Amino acid sequence: MPELRRIVEKVRSKNAGPFWLTVDLFCGTPDAFAQVCDGLSTERVATVFQTDAADIKRFEIPSLNVVKFSLPRPAVQGAITDRDMHGASWAALLGEVEVN
Repeated sequence: MPELRRIVEKVRSKNAGPFWLTVDLFCGTPDAFAQVCDGLSTERVATVFQTDAADIKRFEIPSLNVVKFSLPRPAVQGAITDRDMHGASWAALLGEVEVN
């Protein structure tokens, strides 16, 4: 099974305010988009990010070939326990996930 980063053109993560993160999967082609939509479940994303799947919002945008996940940050941005102020490192975690 290929890793997500080998299927999509770009995996990007960033803050969506001080309480939320967003991870964008820029698939590039309709085929890659379909493969990601079918092969990457919200539950799998929740496992990677060690959170509850019910807390993740999933958006599939076929006109842009983009899949987006929004989830609560594990720590408020800027808190002493926050290890990633900008939310950028989350992309690397998801990029390594194998997609069916």
